[in-house]
Order: sequence, then C-alpha cells, then structure tokens
Amino acid sequence: MASNDNKSVKRGAKKLLILGLDKAGKTSIVLSLKGKTSLLSFYKLNPTRGEQIHNFQTLNSEFNIWDFGGQERYRKDYFKDFKKYLLGTSKLIFVIDIQDKDRYDLALDYFQKIMNLLTDNTDIDFSIFLHKFDPDLRETHPEITNSVVDGLIQQIKDIIPSNIFYNFFKTTIYTVFDKAIID
Repeated sequence: MASNDNKSVKRGAKKLLILGLDKAGKTSIVLSLKGKTSLLSFYKLNPTRGEQIHNFQTLNSEFNIWDFGGQERYRKDYFKDFKKYLLGTSKLIFVIDIQDKDRYDLALDYFQKIMNLLTDNTDIDFSIFLHKFDPDLRETHPEITNSVVDGLIQQIKDIIPSNIFYNFFKTTIYTVFDKAIID
C-alpha cells in the first residue's frame, strides 16, 4: 500500500470526506484504512488542524481522504463554503466517539448542520461510524449500554432526511486476539 500525504488532490481518485468532533478518532481511522496497524502510529497523533488530504492506493484504487479537524474553530470554517468540499465526493463518513457520552449532543448538532447541507447531494455514499467500539467497551464504560447505543442511533436516524441512503458501522482500531499455527 503506497502512501503520499500532502495537500494536493490526485485526479481520478475516489474522494472521501471524514468528519466528526475533535478526538473522535478520525485520523486513526484514516491510518487504519491506509494499513498502518502499529500502535505507535496511533500514540503519536496530534490533532488535525483544518483539513488534511491523504492520498493513497489500495486494492487497485486510488483514494483522496479529506480528514477534517473537529475543533470548533475549524468546524465553523467548513460551513462557510461546504459545497466546495462536496464537489467530486464519493463518500462522506461521520464519526462519533461512542465513548464520549458527554458530547453526544454536540456531535448530533454538528451532524445536523452537515445534513442540512447535504440535501442536494443525495448521490454521495454516506456512513456513520460509531467509533471506539472497542472489544473491552462494556468493561471500561459500563454506562454505554445497548439502550444508550440504540437511543443514539435513533437520534441520528431522526436527523437524516428520507432521501439520503446511509449505513451505520461500529468501528475500532483494535482487533480481537488472533492466532495462527506455525509450522
């Protein structure tokens, strides 16, 4: 998997936008998509400032992933001319940190603002990642019950206009224990 991170856009590549609040794990998801699985890669991450474009190739396809910093000052700037970001976009991923229960309302507000701007762009593939759905979630965050998750999902569904097709995914950068027989 080759990687070429810079602010330029490769023509002909599939354009993906990844948005969500700060600390939701968007950049970690980008690293995972690029095949970076070393925990040290995630440990050294700094907050994304503004938008950062990641160009890479995998499975015989080229991708431009636009990783949008989630701090409030940047979120406000994106809305000034959000339609320019949507031009040529194939997929939009909205990330919610499932472990950050105290900021669900803020994430839903941001999500609502994005939905308000997407009504004319129903051909964009749209996914919602409930991120940090880690294998030990129930032990580390017992307050995140099935009913809490179901309630969050319903709130999100209530925001999405009926003309927009979407998918939900529970995501994590961690994988469960794996073993293989060594000859």
